[in-house]
Amino acid sequence: MESMYLLIPLSVLLVLGIMGLFWWALQGGQFDNVEREGQRIFHGD
Repeated sequence: MESMYLLIPLSVLLVLGIMGLFWWALQGGQFDNVEREGQRIFHGD
């Protein structure tokens, strides 16, 4: 039971960190044109 006092806050911090990284990627334009990158594989130089 005592380990839950450590694991629950750590898991909340982990989820918040992942959400922050996802938000940062969205704001940085990482997912702007997903289709173009998929087609670039087939029509490479």
